[in-house]
Amino acid sequence: MTHQVTIRNTGHRFPAQDGSTILQSALDAGLVLPYGCRDGACGSCKGKLVDGRIDYGRYSEKALTAQERAQGYALFCQAKPLSDVAIEAREVRKAGDIQVRKLPARVQKLERAADDAMIVYLKLPANERLMYLPGQYIDILLKDGTRRSFSMANAPHDDEFVQLHVRHVPGGAFTDHVFQTMKERDILRLEGPFGTFFLRDESDKPIVLVASGTGFAPIKALIEAAFKKGVKRPMRLYWGARRPKDLYLNGLAERWVAEHSGFEYVPVISDALPEDNWSGRTGFVHRAVMDDLSDLSGHQVYACGVPIMVDSARRDFIQNCRLPENEFFADSFTTAADKAR
Repeated sequence: MTHQVTIRNTGHRFPAQDGSTILQSALDAGLVLPYGCRDGACGSCKGKLVDGRIDYGRYSEKALTAQERAQGYALFCQAKPLSDVAIEAREVRKAGDIQVRKLPARVQKLERAADDAMIVYLKLPANERLMYLPGQYIDILLKDGTRRSFSMANAPHDDEFVQLHVRHVPGGAFTDHVFQTMKERDILRLEGPFGTFFLRDESDKPIVLVASGTGFAPIKALIEAAFKKGVKRPMRLYWGARRPKDLYLNGLAERWVAEHSGFEYVPVISDALPEDNWSGRTGFVHRAVMDDLSDLSGHQVYACGVPIMVDSARRDFIQNCRLPENEFFADSFTTAADKAR
C-alpha cells in the first residue's frame, strides 16, 4: 500500500511504500530532508508530524525524548507512515543533486596523527571520482553487512585521495582493525556520499565552527572548500580536545589563521595535565563559544563531534545565546554502540 506524504511548509508531496521510512521515501522522490546517522541515534532528521499516523520505529531516547514525541516530533529516518501524513520539515536542495554510489578503494596510506587518531588515505580507481559536498560522509561496507560512517576530511577540489580521520574506540571491531591490522594496499568498499552537513552558502552571516575530537574532519573539508571558493564571511573555529596532543592537526589550523584574514582559531582543552604546560582556553568547547559570543542571533553555527557536545551546543546556543534554531547545522558522531541503544 502507498501513502502520500505532504511537507506542509513547502507544499511538496511524495509517495511512501509500506515499510519505507519518510526519509528514504523523500530521498527516493528526489527531495532531501536533513539527516545524519540514519539509525535513530543523532536527531538530525527530527521534524514534526502535523497530521496522520506513523510507526515511530526504533530510536535512542537521547535523540527523541518522550516530551518531544508528545509535542508531535518524530525522527524521519525511522518513522514509517501508517496513513497519508502531513509533516513539517526543512528541505535541503543541494545534496539531492549528487548520486550515491558504491565504489572500491585501496588503502594508500595510514598516518598515526595522535594516540587514538588515524588518518586513512583511500585511493579510488583511476577513472572514478567521488562527487560530494564538503562536510558529507561515506559508509565503509564491512564483510558482515554492517557499516561504519566517516566524514571526508578533504575538500572536493583536493580529491587525489579520500581522507578519513578515524578515532580508535577500544573494542570497536572496525577501529581495532584500523589501528592494529589494516595495511596499505588493503581494499575497502564504500558507499556515499550521505548527510546534509555542508555550508549554506546562500547566507552572508558570520560562521562559527565547533569541533570535538575527530569531528574536525568534516569541518576541515568545509573550511578548505570555503577558502578555495573565496568565501569572505568571517569564520571562527573552536576545536575541543582532552589534551593538547589530541589536537592532531593544530599546526594546520594555525596556518589557516596566518594565511587567511577573517579566520580565527580557538583551541580548547578539557583535561590538560601539568606536563602539558597548557596556558590556553580550558573547559567544554561549546562553553568557550558562549563566553566569547553571548549573542549568536546574527550567526550560523556548524557543529561536529560527539553527541553530548552537539546536543549541548544546540540546546545552549538556542536557549541562551539567541541562535535561530534553523541556523544550527550539525553532524553527531555516533558510534556503533550508540546506535545499538
